[in-house]
Amino acid sequence: MNTRRLPALLASMTALAVLAACSGGTNAESSSTTLTLASVDQGSVEDVIKAFEAANPGVKVNFTTSGADQYQQQIRTQLASGTAPDVMSVWPGNGNPGATYVLAKPGYLLDLSDQPWAAKLPDAVKSVAQYEGKTYNAIFGLNGIGAVYNQQAMDKAGLTPPGTWTDLLAFCRAAAAKGTPAFALGIQDNWVTQLVLYGLVASTVYTKDPAFDTKMQAGQATFAGSPWKTALAKYLEMHQTGCFQKNPLGTSYEASQELAATGKTLGIVQGNWVIALLKGKNPNGTFTLKALPATDEPATALMPAAAGAGYGINAKAKNKELALKFVTFVMSPEGMNLYVKKQGGLPSLADTGYAVDPSLTELSTFINDDRTVPFMDQLWPNAKVQQTMLSGLQEVFSGQSTPDKVLAAMDADYKTGG
Repeated sequence: MNTRRLPALLASMTALAVLAACSGGTNAESSSTTLTLASVDQGSVEDVIKAFEAANPGVKVNFTTSGADQYQQQIRTQLASGTAPDVMSVWPGNGNPGATYVLAKPGYLLDLSDQPWAAKLPDAVKSVAQYEGKTYNAIFGLNGIGAVYNQQAMDKAGLTPPGTWTDLLAFCRAAAAKGTPAFALGIQDNWVTQLVLYGLVASTVYTKDPAFDTKMQAGQATFAGSPWKTALAKYLEMHQTGCFQKNPLGTSYEASQELAATGKTLGIVQGNWVIALLKGKNPNGTFTLKALPATDEPATALMPAAAGAGYGINAKAKNKELALKFVTFVMSPEGMNLYVKKQGGLPSLADTGYAVDPSLTELSTFINDDRTVPFMDQLWPNAKVQQTMLSGLQEVFSGQSTPDKVLAAMDADYKTGG
């Protein structure tokens, strides 16, 4: 990655919002008043659509949502076959099959560079919203990854969030002894496997080597020969210590939310977007995002924080005019604030008038203190690296592979380039 730390510009915005999961297109007929949309923003896109339709009488948005795994398997096929929706969720950078670089390179996305909001994107966001200098992704927020705690469950257990790696393991043991696992882990959905690892890699790798990605790009570093190996070992140590509920591989993302929301676990390691989903399942609950400790030096700890999924427009959209109108609404203060309020996040543009949710106080502090690193996959040279990591982590948890094999396979995919 060309830059490791989110620049001070992002900190001044107190901005951050979304990552996660999306659906394929629709075959519904399109007209000048009908828009087709596939969105990752389950539980939050609905309010935005209602507001958009209210502001545009007679307009109808036909939308679908589903998990990231399903979406990423379908979107390229739908775009190639002409069955993709007018507007679709697109991830930043180059980290997965639904990412900006991957979809813009073959010409599947409409160039949005002339839109007024495009010039306002901060440089760190713009770099992963663009391909070859042109903007293709309307990124309305940023994501943060950490441990989200259920305060009522924590109070009942008489425990407090750990601040160091040693404290984290002790916290997991204490939680398990009380019959309530520390964290829900739903890695039946393979995209979830990366989140704990990213939380650990942030401090384990980048605190001592902020130029790690530059070295990777220059062929001077590898996953297998770096503290990525240490971070993965810590991930497995968490599992062996009982930090997670039984059978994470048999637990879906949806089921993991239920565990954390209802206090069957004390929390969940996820992105800030999960807070809104937890509140939906437990409206009276209080949920707070904290850094996931990876070392015993809390003063130097880092958090993963970066641009989240935005929206791209199908280059062959049946209704480009309405698609542009929808994306413009999403990037307006009204649309952006609706999203981040529902998701429990922060907007990507300054001056929206948004008040930061108290659940994200620590994340905002880390941003203000310039103690964040972008999500590790966003500027990897191809999407296969991440896919190899995700499937490999599932195989490690099932005993079918080893950390060394996974990291070696990631290195091999990285070396193939773009």
